[in-house]
Amino acid sequence: MPAFCVAFPLLPGKGEKLREFGMLLNGSKLREFEKSQHRLGIEKEAWFHQKTPQGDMVLVYFESSDPMGSLMKLVQSNDPFDTWFKAETMDLTGVDANDTSSAPSPQLIMSYGY
Repeated sequence: MPAFCVAFPLLPGKGEKLREFGMLLNGSKLREFEKSQHRLGIEKEAWFHQKTPQGDMVLVYFESSDPMGSLMKLVQSNDPFDTWFKAETMDLTGVDANDTSSAPSPQLIMSYGY
């Protein structure tokens, strides 16, 4: 299964909100999140909070048969959950998931076992 990983900056003071967001996705919003993942074609997804000398980052990893297609489905989605999800991630990172024009795609450097 093809994998995709990207790093986003975490805006200052948003560490607790990131944890709360993760708890929502694994808790009260889990069913909606699962429906979204299925609709987008994402099989597995994991987020990591990474502290760096340049600031905190959110590392997002997911697996999909078509990672770029999954991302484009999210960008184009007007589903209420997806709209909420994109607004929450923008509040955490400052990155607008609806605007891919300035977002460079990460490049795979090394892979083992995929």
